Amino acid sequence: MNALAASTDATRKKTVRWVMAVAAAALIFDGYDLVVYGTVVSSLLRDPSQIGALDAAQAGVLGSYALLGVMVGALTAGAVGDFLGRRKLMLINIVWFSLGMAFTAMATSIPAFGFLRFLTGIGVGALVATAGAVVAEFAPAGKRNFYNALVYSGVPAGGLLASLLAIVLGGVTDWRGLFMIGALPLVILFPLAYFKLPESPKWLLARGRTDEATALSLKTGIPLEDGHAGSTASGISTVPPAAVNKAGRPLAGFAALTTGNYRTPTILLGLMSFCGLLLTYGLNTWLPEIMGQHGYGKTYSLTFLLALNAGAVVGGLVASRSADRVGPRAVVATTFVIAAVSLILLTLGFPLPALLIAVAFAGVGSLGTQVLVYGFVSNYYPTPARAAGVAWCAGFGRLGGILGPLVGGFLISARAPSNVAFVVFAAVALAGGLVTFFVRRHRIAAEPVQPLSGEVLAPASQAG
Repeated sequence: MNALAASTDATRKKTVRWVMAVAAAALIFDGYDLVVYGTVVSSLLRDPSQIGALDAAQAGVLGSYALLGVMVGALTAGAVGDFLGRRKLMLINIVWFSLGMAFTAMATSIPAFGFLRFLTGIGVGALVATAGAVVAEFAPAGKRNFYNALVYSGVPAGGLLASLLAIVLGGVTDWRGLFMIGALPLVILFPLAYFKLPESPKWLLARGRTDEATALSLKTGIPLEDGHAGSTASGISTVPPAAVNKAGRPLAGFAALTTGNYRTPTILLGLMSFCGLLLTYGLNTWLPEIMGQHGYGKTYSLTFLLALNAGAVVGGLVASRSADRVGPRAVVATTFVIAAVSLILLTLGFPLPALLIAVAFAGVGSLGTQVLVYGFVSNYYPTPARAAGVAWCAGFGRLGGILGPLVGGFLISARAPSNVAFVVFAAVALAGGLVTFFVRRHRIAAEPVQPLSGEVLAPASQAG
């Protein structure tokens, strides 16, 4: 029996490693896609022979098209992800955004470029939404927040990759070459995902495909239930009892998010993501300009952005360990407060080393916090509604991502003192922490699953 258990454990570890590697790689290219436009926009502005005469206002609108596509893609994934499955959606959207990047590289007009950026964003948004469900259903119960942070750290890592390649390849290729690099997942990642990414056994079970779920569970080593979904060392779970329809089957997709158990938490989780993405995109867009108003030259722009995104990667991973021990709610609220304090410190005129440290902690509290929010949401919902929950978080939150650059741009164009932008962003961070505080906690309750007889187990009663 011990030998069998050891073999099953080894099989599960191997499956989890491959699944996490595929998901992380997909999000690295997602991050690359979302940042690469910022690295080439100056070239497009200077050379009208590329896609046509482009002014700053049009460039800003073009930049928003991809984010609008991400919002549409995330919400679409939520509508169909809990019905199509995790594997199909991942494979479809790896192909989708890869082709989108390739076709964008061939655009010769402003309308075509904008339309293709929008289409590419749909694939990006669907992948961002699906990755959280994949992590929640494959990662070990006690390490889900950490694995989620590993996977979603691919987004800032992809942003770093885009910035560095733009510098290294500046004299080798133009903007079209940089966009073609974003199409590489089609020939590198898709074959790997096709052979190494299995369907989620828990999703199969939730869809009533019990025999398939059992067979895949034995093959991959992934258990069909953990018994204490979303539990923490404190004995508190963020997973409410699953909603069921009149036939006793768990509600799936967005329908589950509107029920009594989830309605208020869903609104609050969406607002958390809204605040996190407003900070993320607002700071990534305007931090160099704001620091330039403080007297720092253009040569420091990349340094500040590197510090911001490096802080997000490292801080998100460290904070995720605490989230697995004490629960994500307290950790997310804390990192939001860290962002607020760091942003206020940036207004006090410290020397450069201290500013870089403050910027790094701002990264922990912005994109690093958003990484934790995705993990929080992924583990808040049961399997039948998980993709919809993450999609809602990513989709509604993307409104904040669209608003962030607009807020910074409005303040700068209005010639407000540069410190005002930091104060406004700090207020958003505090609002995010306050919203997080009001998300309900629940006593540990196993997710309802279907036994081999096909009958649905009654959900555990709520005690918290």
